[in-house]
Amino acid sequence: MKEHEVVAVVTGGASGLGEATVRKLIGQGGKAIIFDVNDERGQALVEELGQNVLYARVDVTKEEEVATGLEQAIAAFGKINVAVNCAGIADASKVISKRGIHALALFEKVIAINLVGTFNVIRLVAEKMQHNEPNEDGQRGVIINTASVAAFDGQIGQAAYSASKGGVAAMTLPIARELAEIGVRVMTIAPGLIETPMFASLPEPARTGLAQMTPFPKRLGKPSEYALLVESIIHNGLLNGEVIRLDGAIRMQPR
Repeated sequence: MKEHEVVAVVTGGASGLGEATVRKLIGQGGKAIIFDVNDERGQALVEELGQNVLYARVDVTKEEEVATGLEQAIAAFGKINVAVNCAGIADASKVISKRGIHALALFEKVIAINLVGTFNVIRLVAEKMQHNEPNEDGQRGVIINTASVAAFDGQIGQAAYSASKGGVAAMTLPIARELAEIGVRVMTIAPGLIETPMFASLPEPARTGLAQMTPFPKRLGKPSEYALLVESIIHNGLLNGEVIRLDGAIRMQPR
Protein backbone atom coordinates (compact mmCIF):
# COMPACT_ATOMS: atom_id res chain seq x y z
CA MET A 1 0.00 0.00 0.00
CA LYS A 2 1.47 3.32 -1.08
CA GLU A 3 1.40 6.23 1.37
CA HIS A 4 -1.04 8.28 -0.71
CA GLU A 5 -3.41 5.30 -0.96
CA VAL A 6 -4.02 5.10 2.80
CA VAL A 7 -7.54 6.01 3.93
CA ALA A 8 -7.64 5.40 7.66
CA VAL A 9 -10.22 5.46 10.41
CA VAL A 10 -8.50 6.28 13.71
CA THR A 11 -10.51 5.86 16.89
CA GLY A 12 -9.44 8.06 19.77
CA GLY A 13 -7.79 10.12 17.05
CA ALA A 14 -8.16 13.51 18.73
CA SER A 15 -5.38 13.00 21.28
CA GLY A 16 -2.48 10.82 22.39
CA LEU A 17 -1.60 7.78 20.31
CA GLY A 18 -4.49 8.36 17.92
CA GLU A 19 -3.56 11.97 17.23
CA ALA A 20 0.06 11.01 16.58
CA THR A 21 -1.15 8.35 14.15
CA VAL A 22 -3.37 10.81 12.29
CA ARG A 23 -0.49 13.27 11.99
CA LYS A 24 1.87 10.57 10.69
CA LEU A 25 -0.54 9.24 8.06
CA ILE A 26 -1.53 12.70 6.84
CA GLY A 27 2.10 13.76 6.76
CA GLN A 28 2.82 10.82 4.45
CA GLY A 29 0.08 11.87 2.02
CA GLY A 30 -2.77 9.70 3.28
CA LYS A 31 -6.28 10.55 4.43
CA ALA A 32 -7.91 10.00 7.81
CA ILE A 33 -11.19 10.26 9.64
CA ILE A 34 -11.03 10.80 13.38
CA PHE A 35 -13.53 8.94 15.58
CA ASP A 36 -13.65 10.58 19.01
CA VAL A 37 -15.97 12.25 21.50
CA ASN A 38 -13.77 15.33 22.00
CA ASP A 39 -15.45 17.68 19.52
CA GLU A 40 -13.27 20.69 20.28
CA ARG A 41 -9.98 18.86 19.82
CA GLY A 42 -11.23 16.90 16.81
CA GLN A 43 -12.38 20.01 14.94
CA ALA A 44 -9.14 21.81 15.80
CA LEU A 45 -7.14 19.01 14.17
CA VAL A 46 -9.28 19.20 11.04
CA GLU A 47 -8.68 22.93 10.79
CA GLU A 48 -4.95 22.45 11.32
CA LEU A 49 -4.34 19.46 9.06
CA GLY A 50 -6.60 20.36 6.14
CA GLN A 51 -9.00 18.71 3.73
CA ASN A 52 -7.54 15.20 4.02
CA VAL A 53 -8.86 14.90 7.58
CA LEU A 54 -12.45 14.53 8.78
CA TYR A 55 -13.86 14.38 12.29
CA ALA A 56 -16.90 12.37 13.37
CA ARG A 57 -18.27 12.29 16.89
CA VAL A 58 -18.34 8.54 17.51
CA ASP A 59 -18.68 6.52 20.69
CA VAL A 60 -17.05 3.22 19.70
CA THR A 61 -19.48 1.25 21.86
CA LYS A 62 -22.44 2.50 19.80
CA GLU A 63 -23.16 0.44 16.68
CA GLU A 64 -25.13 3.17 14.91
CA GLU A 65 -22.52 5.86 15.56
CA VAL A 66 -19.67 3.72 14.21
CA ALA A 67 -21.71 2.71 11.15
CA THR A 68 -22.63 6.35 10.42
CA GLY A 69 -19.01 7.46 10.81
CA LEU A 70 -17.82 4.81 8.37
CA GLU A 71 -20.40 5.93 5.83
CA GLN A 72 -19.14 9.51 6.21
CA ALA A 73 -15.59 8.36 5.52
CA ILE A 74 -16.57 6.42 2.41
CA ALA A 75 -18.70 9.27 1.12
CA ALA A 76 -15.77 11.66 1.48
CA PHE A 77 -12.83 9.48 0.47
CA GLY A 78 -14.37 6.60 -1.50
CA LYS A 79 -13.09 3.76 0.70
CA ILE A 80 -11.51 2.73 3.99
CA ASN A 81 -8.45 0.48 3.83
CA VAL A 82 -6.90 1.06 7.28
CA ALA A 83 -8.42 1.13 10.77
CA VAL A 84 -6.41 1.99 13.88
CA ASN A 85 -8.17 1.40 17.20
CA CYS A 86 -6.73 3.74 19.84
CA ALA A 87 -9.89 4.65 21.78
CA GLY A 88 -9.71 3.49 25.37
CA ILE A 89 -9.79 4.40 29.04
CA ALA A 90 -7.61 3.45 32.00
CA ASP A 91 -8.65 2.60 35.55
CA ALA A 92 -6.87 1.86 38.81
CA SER A 93 -9.10 0.08 41.30
CA LYS A 94 -8.37 -2.83 43.60
CA VAL A 95 -10.79 -5.75 43.82
CA ILE A 96 -10.98 -5.16 47.58
CA SER A 97 -9.72 -1.97 49.21
CA LYS A 98 -10.38 0.40 52.10
CA ARG A 99 -12.87 2.14 49.83
CA GLY A 100 -14.82 -1.07 49.39
CA ILE A 101 -15.33 -3.64 46.64
CA HIS A 102 -14.44 -2.89 43.01
CA ALA A 103 -17.55 -1.43 41.41
CA LEU A 104 -19.01 -3.83 38.86
CA ALA A 105 -20.24 -0.92 36.73
CA LEU A 106 -16.69 0.43 36.46
CA PHE A 107 -15.35 -2.97 35.38
CA GLU A 108 -18.10 -3.22 32.77
CA LYS A 109 -17.38 0.30 31.49
CA VAL A 110 -13.68 -0.43 30.93
CA ILE A 111 -14.48 -3.69 29.13
CA ALA A 112 -17.18 -1.97 27.06
CA ILE A 113 -14.92 0.78 25.73
CA ASN A 114 -11.57 -0.98 25.46
CA LEU A 115 -12.65 -4.44 24.31
CA VAL A 116 -16.23 -4.34 23.05
CA GLY A 117 -15.62 -0.96 21.39
CA THR A 118 -12.57 -2.29 19.59
CA PHE A 119 -14.47 -5.35 18.37
CA ASN A 120 -17.40 -3.19 17.31
CA VAL A 121 -15.15 -1.15 15.02
CA ILE A 122 -13.35 -4.26 13.72
CA ARG A 123 -16.53 -6.02 12.66
CA LEU A 124 -18.10 -2.97 11.01
CA VAL A 125 -14.97 -1.79 9.20
CA ALA A 126 -14.14 -5.30 7.98
CA GLU A 127 -17.55 -5.46 6.31
CA LYS A 128 -16.63 -2.30 4.38
CA MET A 129 -13.09 -3.42 3.57
CA GLN A 130 -14.22 -6.64 1.91
CA HIS A 131 -15.52 -4.57 -1.02
CA ASN A 132 -12.17 -2.85 -1.70
CA GLU A 133 -10.16 -3.68 -4.79
CA PRO A 134 -7.36 -6.08 -3.78
CA ASN A 135 -3.69 -5.31 -4.40
CA GLU A 136 -1.25 -7.76 -6.00
CA ASP A 137 -1.21 -9.86 -2.79
CA GLY A 138 -5.00 -9.86 -2.55
CA GLN A 139 -4.93 -7.42 0.37
CA ARG A 140 -7.98 -5.24 0.88
CA GLY A 141 -7.25 -3.68 4.25
CA VAL A 142 -5.30 -3.52 7.50
CA ILE A 143 -6.72 -3.32 11.03
CA ILE A 144 -4.40 -2.31 13.88
CA ASN A 145 -5.56 -2.54 17.49
CA THR A 146 -4.09 -1.20 20.72
CA ALA A 147 -3.56 -3.48 23.70
CA SER A 148 -1.02 -2.77 26.46
CA VAL A 149 1.78 -4.48 28.33
CA ALA A 150 -0.85 -4.72 31.07
CA ALA A 151 -2.37 -7.51 28.99
CA PHE A 152 0.62 -9.64 29.99
CA ASP A 153 1.98 -8.23 33.26
CA GLY A 154 -0.78 -6.13 34.76
CA GLN A 155 -0.24 -4.48 38.11
CA ILE A 156 -2.34 -4.52 41.27
CA GLY A 157 -5.36 -2.34 40.61
CA GLN A 158 -5.44 -3.10 36.89
CA ALA A 159 -7.91 -6.00 36.87
CA ALA A 160 -10.37 -4.27 34.55
CA TYR A 161 -7.76 -2.64 32.33
CA SER A 162 -5.69 -5.83 32.02
CA ALA A 163 -8.78 -7.89 31.25
CA SER A 164 -9.83 -5.49 28.51
CA LYS A 165 -6.40 -5.29 26.91
CA GLY A 166 -5.82 -9.03 27.33
CA GLY A 167 -9.00 -9.56 25.36
CA VAL A 168 -7.79 -7.32 22.57
CA ALA A 169 -4.53 -9.26 22.38
CA ALA A 170 -6.27 -12.65 22.51
CA MET A 171 -8.73 -11.94 19.70
CA THR A 172 -6.03 -10.73 17.31
CA LEU A 173 -5.09 -14.14 15.91
CA PRO A 174 -8.56 -15.66 15.50
CA ILE A 175 -9.83 -12.54 13.74
CA ALA A 176 -6.72 -12.39 11.55
CA ARG A 177 -7.27 -16.01 10.56
CA GLU A 178 -10.89 -15.35 9.67
CA LEU A 179 -10.36 -12.07 7.80
CA ALA A 180 -7.52 -13.64 5.78
CA GLU A 181 -10.33 -14.99 3.64
CA ILE A 182 -11.17 -11.46 2.47
CA GLY A 183 -7.59 -10.17 2.37
CA VAL A 184 -7.64 -8.08 5.56
CA ARG A 185 -4.68 -8.21 7.95
CA VAL A 186 -5.14 -7.77 11.71
CA MET A 187 -2.37 -6.68 14.07
CA THR A 188 -2.14 -5.37 17.62
CA ILE A 189 0.37 -3.07 19.29
CA ALA A 190 0.94 -3.42 23.06
CA PRO A 191 2.54 -0.16 24.24
CA GLY A 192 4.48 0.19 27.46
CA LEU A 193 4.82 3.53 29.25
CA ILE A 194 4.04 6.14 26.60
CA GLU A 195 4.04 9.90 27.23
CA THR A 196 0.35 10.56 26.66
CA PRO A 197 -1.81 13.28 28.29
CA MET A 198 -2.34 10.96 31.27
CA PHE A 199 1.37 11.17 32.12
CA ALA A 200 1.56 14.92 31.49
CA SER A 201 -0.43 15.60 34.69
CA LEU A 202 2.04 13.72 36.90
CA PRO A 203 4.73 15.56 38.91
CA GLU A 204 8.20 15.43 37.41
CA PRO A 205 9.63 13.04 40.08
CA ALA A 206 6.86 10.56 39.30
CA ARG A 207 7.49 10.86 35.57
CA THR A 208 11.21 10.33 36.10
CA GLY A 209 10.59 7.30 38.29
CA LEU A 210 8.35 5.70 35.68
CA ALA A 211 10.88 6.38 32.95
CA GLN A 212 13.60 4.65 34.98
CA MET A 213 11.53 1.45 35.04
CA THR A 214 12.20 0.95 31.34
CA PRO A 215 15.44 -1.01 30.72
CA PHE A 216 16.34 0.88 27.55
CA PRO A 217 15.90 3.59 26.56
CA LYS A 218 15.33 4.93 30.06
CA ARG A 219 12.51 7.28 29.19
CA LEU A 220 8.82 7.28 28.46
CA GLY A 221 7.88 6.27 24.95
CA LYS A 222 6.68 8.89 22.49
CA PRO A 223 3.32 8.80 20.69
CA SER A 224 5.27 9.37 17.48
CA GLU A 225 7.02 6.02 18.04
CA TYR A 226 3.65 4.31 18.21
CA ALA A 227 2.64 6.07 14.99
CA LEU A 228 5.88 4.97 13.34
CA LEU A 229 5.05 1.34 14.16
CA VAL A 230 1.55 1.80 12.73
CA GLU A 231 3.11 3.06 9.51
CA SER A 232 5.47 0.08 9.39
CA ILE A 233 2.63 -2.40 9.90
CA ILE A 234 0.60 -0.82 7.12
CA HIS A 235 3.45 -1.12 4.64
CA ASN A 236 4.82 -4.53 5.67
CA GLY A 237 2.39 -6.99 4.15
CA LEU A 238 3.78 -10.04 5.95
CA LEU A 239 2.83 -8.76 9.40
CA ASN A 240 -0.43 -10.43 10.38
CA GLY A 241 -2.06 -11.99 13.44
CA GLU A 242 0.59 -10.83 15.89
CA VAL A 243 0.87 -8.63 18.99
CA ILE A 244 3.96 -6.41 19.05
CA ARG A 245 5.18 -5.02 22.37
CA LEU A 246 6.41 -1.44 22.06
CA ASP A 247 7.91 -1.09 25.50
CA GLY A 248 11.70 -0.76 25.72
CA ALA A 249 11.82 -4.30 27.25
CA ILE A 250 9.85 -3.28 30.35
CA ARG A 251 8.16 -5.96 32.46
CA MET A 252 5.85 -4.34 34.98
CA GLN A 253 6.24 -5.12 38.68
CA PRO A 254 3.22 -6.05 40.85
CA ARG A 255 2.87 -2.43 42.04
